[in-house]
Amino acid sequence: MAEGRVILPGESRFSFGRIFVYGALALVCLYYLMPLYVMVTTSLKTLDEIRVGNLLALPETVTLEPWAKAWGSACTGVLCGGLKGYFWNSVSFVVPAVLISTAIGAFNGYVLTMWRFRGSDTLFLLLMMGCFIPFQVVLLPMAQTLGLMGLASSIAGLIFVHVVYGLCFTTLFFRNYYVSIPEELVKAARIDGAGFVRIFLRIILPLSGPIIVVSIIWQFTQIWNDFLFGVVFSSGERQPITVALNNLVNTSTGVKEYNVNMAAAIIAALPTLFVYVVAGKYFVRGLTAGSVKG
Repeated sequence: MAEGRVILPGESRFSFGRIFVYGALALVCLYYLMPLYVMVTTSLKTLDEIRVGNLLALPETVTLEPWAKAWGSACTGVLCGGLKGYFWNSVSFVVPAVLISTAIGAFNGYVLTMWRFRGSDTLFLLLMMGCFIPFQVVLLPMAQTLGLMGLASSIAGLIFVHVVYGLCFTTLFFRNYYVSIPEELVKAARIDGAGFVRIFLRIILPLSGPIIVVSIIWQFTQIWNDFLFGVVFSSGERQPITVALNNLVNTSTGVKEYNVNMAAAIIAALPTLFVYVVAGKYFVRGLTAGSVKG
């Protein structure tokens, strides 16, 4: 069925309707790829060529100096060390935050589906309410909590914030996925003597590949692209790359270097682009495999 509709004898493969659909899809692709094209070409031009040239023209002389400056020596506020340090700051809190929130979400989903207890539906409903709470609402109580825990303006504080905020989403993903797993599988394992942890590690987790990929891609994208939590709960050299990019682009001193700004924006976006290009198809497969059921 995945091969599509069968072409009947005498029917043209290039019908008007088919050409219209393909043409519309091509236009949509061009519309969404145009900003990326402008960013890439501008980042490869010299500043003089940008001033006198066309925005959509290809670079006459390709140069990688804007990329080198954006990475290693561009000024972000009063500091002129480029995005390099801030890039690794983001890596240092995004990776543990994604892994921890995914692991706890998987555990929550397992308990809420396979080991249901009185009030589990109410608890799940309360967790789901977290999906609809705007970031701005939690800023003040989260700042007080981080201060009491001694995690204010630290990488550990950012990990804690993103784990807490991401738990409602990861729990939703795993709970809805595990609903599609037959309960008889768990009952049979219990009859054979398997306990709570062994069933989770030896039976449930091996079946969770698609939804783990969904959770990792979702959390990675949300946390890497976050700006609000980064600018509120971090400071100085511990800020994430999104905050540093904002400081670089909005710096009010010196000449406005559009090629460096474009290179910096692409550097900040590369990890999420890489994740979607490499694992995008697994994200769709994971969603259709059960994360929207239940």
